[in-house]
Amino acid sequence: MQRRKFSGEFKVEAVKLVRDRGVSVAQAARDLDVHENVLRKWVRDHEAGPGSAFPGHGVMKPEQQEIERLRREIVKLKSERDILKKAGGLLRKGLDMKFGFIAKHRGVWPVSWLCETLGVSRSGFHAWLVREPSARALNDEELGGKIRASFISSYRTYGARRVWHDLLAEGLSCGLHRVERLMQLHGLKARPRRRGLPKDAGERSVIAGNVLDRQFTANAPNRKWVADFTYIWTAEGWLYVAAVIDLFSRRVVGWSMSDTMTAQLVTDALMMAIWRRGKPDALLHHSDQGSQYTSEQFQRLMADNGVTCSMSRSGNVWDNAAMESFFSSLKTERIARKTYRTRNQARAEVFDYIERFYNPTRRHSTLGYLSPIDFEKQANVA
Repeated sequence: MQRRKFSGEFKVEAVKLVRDRGVSVAQAARDLDVHENVLRKWVRDHEAGPGSAFPGHGVMKPEQQEIERLRREIVKLKSERDILKKAGGLLRKGLDMKFGFIAKHRGVWPVSWLCETLGVSRSGFHAWLVREPSARALNDEELGGKIRASFISSYRTYGARRVWHDLLAEGLSCGLHRVERLMQLHGLKARPRRRGLPKDAGERSVIAGNVLDRQFTANAPNRKWVADFTYIWTAEGWLYVAAVIDLFSRRVVGWSMSDTMTAQLVTDALMMAIWRRGKPDALLHHSDQGSQYTSEQFQRLMADNGVTCSMSRSGNVWDNAAMESFFSSLKTERIARKTYRTRNQARAEVFDYIERFYNPTRRHSTLGYLSPIDFEKQANVA
């Protein structure tokens, strides 16, 4: 049996799943199909040296340690800035408002950072958590549910004023400012206007024909792979996501994410797929004619691994419909109408969708409503 390999990007996101997002090692290992001991080692390696854990270059030099310390300080300062920006005027509000904000956002930032930034004690916050809610708090909770229902029924487009009119139409008595406060507390923000996609100024050069010819089925794994990349908007700018799918099981066998739209993005995705599935034999790889896929770097990787190149006709999205379908599912089921403050938030969302939902759990209509991994297990794919 060939030894499985994982890219450094995969390991970092797996460690974040455990350390930053509260998923247990056992659960994460099951979700990612990784042995618990392997995942624990990744966590230990990352804790011992975050800057050089993967692929690992030994102990960091003193100057590297200082850089890492400064980096952590910068991360904390940026987080404090973001907390204050998100909290708005909470510094002038009462403890209940501050503690409510901390409870709502403790999955985003550490409780200690939130308490320090808002000028409250951690012990006071934890005491507040177990305290019996007041009548006002209970009423806010009930009203908050109706506000959320109105917000969601509008496809997340309503601001406080329209939500307020919905409540008035239901015969509820409340003020506009109370609606604004509760929407802010629950993180309900109207969907921003859609931004135009970035331009790809790369040259188009047809170097391969459409060998796939819209035949989106395969009778065995590692015979036909399709690939493409898409864009996700964050407050920090675009995050580019490249993916490779095996048409046999519709499993995402390789992916990569970057803040730049380069040949390295798609090369990393293909490399992950090769690491995961082993060196291919008689494999057809299909993509569009983007400059990233026609680059010398990407074409050399395919040639070195004996992969046959197939490309869509210019401007014809139906030639890669299976890939378009996957990205449509990703955005509809997880990305759509969400606002990401940082690229790391979007990375975590994409990683979670692919490795913890789409591959192991999501039922696929073309697979008899099995998930890609379950389909491969039934077919006895290693």
